[in-house]
Amino acid sequence: MKDNLQNPPSDRHDTVLPLPLEVSADAWAVDAACSGNPGQMEYQGIDLATGAQVFHFGPVFGTNNIGEFLAIVHALALMDKMGIRKTIYSDSYNATVWVAKKKCKTTLERSEKTEKLYEIIARAEKWLRCHAVQVPIVKWETSRWGEIPADFGRKK
Repeated sequence: MKDNLQNPPSDRHDTVLPLPLEVSADAWAVDAACSGNPGQMEYQGIDLATGAQVFHFGPVFGTNNIGEFLAIVHALALMDKMGIRKTIYSDSYNATVWVAKKKCKTTLERSEKTEKLYEIIARAEKWLRCHAVQVPIVKWETSRWGEIPADFGRKK
C-alpha cells in the first residue's frame, strides 16, 4: 500500500496527505522521538486532514514510550478542551495499553533530572482517571501504511 501513495492522492478529497483509504482523515496522528533512550524526548500531534501540527512538546529528558503515552493524553485533553472528537492514531502499542490502563508503566529512573517529567506524567494519569476516553485510539500499521504522519523523520 505505501508504495502506491501520491501526494495528495487522486482518490481522496479529504486530506492533503498521502493516506491509504482505510485511514480516516478526520483524525490526528501522534508520535514521539527520543535522541538516545533515555535522552532528549519530544512529541507532536498532526491533523491528518490538513497536515498541520496541532501541538508539540519538548524536548525534555525522557524515553520514547513516555513521549508516546503523553502524546496520546495530550491529544485527548486538547480535543476535550476544544469540544471535538476525532480518531487518534499512534504507532505505539505500549502507549495505547498504558492509556487504557490509565498508568504510565515506565521504568525510567526517578531523579532530579526527571522530576519535572514525572510531574507531567502524574498530571496525565490524573487526567485519564478523571475523564472518559471518548474517541477511538487506533494503532497505526506502519508495515502496511508507512511511517505515521507525525513521525519526526529521524530513523536511520
